[in-house]
Amino acid sequence: MTDADWILDRSWSGPTGEIRWTALGPADAPPVVLVHGTPFSSYVWRGPARALAARHRVHVWDLPGYGTSEMRDGQDVTLDAQARALAGLLDHWGLTAPAVVAHDFGGCVALRAHLLHGARYGRLALVDPVALAPWGSPTYRLLGEHAAVFGQLPDDLHEALVHRYLGSASHRGLHPDTHRRLVAPWLTPAGKAAFYRQIEQNDQRFTDDIQGRYAELRLPVLVCWGAEDTWIPPARGRELAGLIPGAGLHLIAGAGHLVQEDAPAELTAVLAEFLRTDR
Repeated sequence: MTDADWILDRSWSGPTGEIRWTALGPADAPPVVLVHGTPFSSYVWRGPARALAARHRVHVWDLPGYGTSEMRDGQDVTLDAQARALAGLLDHWGLTAPAVVAHDFGGCVALRAHLLHGARYGRLALVDPVALAPWGSPTYRLLGEHAAVFGQLPDDLHEALVHRYLGSASHRGLHPDTHRRLVAPWLTPAGKAAFYRQIEQNDQRFTDDIQGRYAELRLPVLVCWGAEDTWIPPARGRELAGLIPGAGLHLIAGAGHLVQEDAPAELTAVLAEFLRTDR
């Protein structure tokens, strides 16, 4: 399978729109669900997903309003809507207690689904997650507060903004083909509107109402963090791990926020060890 073959060939119609997904690995293997963040898609999980599929049934999906999933006017793409979508997908897949690996906003999504919407996990890995206050860079807040204005940018300026914003998530620099693949969904008319919609709808309140409950987590939790993350500093990883009983912490040298692209081999090795079922 090449990067060009990364296709989500199945769909599920949830309350927030059609979700594209696929599964890799033996059907009877221990299940793992990978959750992406913003402004990304399941494509960032392609390397770890293929490697983990040797021993796991790996489920990947594009969140509503992202990637190849449905984008539409008036769509609810808040982090709570995404959490409810995750809980619904687990029911659709018939998974009662899968392992979940979540990156960036996906961390908030996975935590909300578990703490507020009854989703059960066997274990949870959080990779540079959005989970603690305060969050949201000045640029992010500016885009959210003036989404209608930025949505009127000429297409070439919008494209330049998305390229620069997305590229800053990598410490080592994205391969040009990878960069184009991640940016492409945001460059269609529907994607342009969706890009600003998802920023406008999300803010710190979605972590504020769960941050005080992290001590309630009663499952194995691993916190992974890129040591060079400029979006969310590694100190947040240490803080988060300290709030979760028994949580492990692994810092990945030379990796920025987009650890899957900066250090895919090391991240996959750490996740594979955490997900082992024979311990």
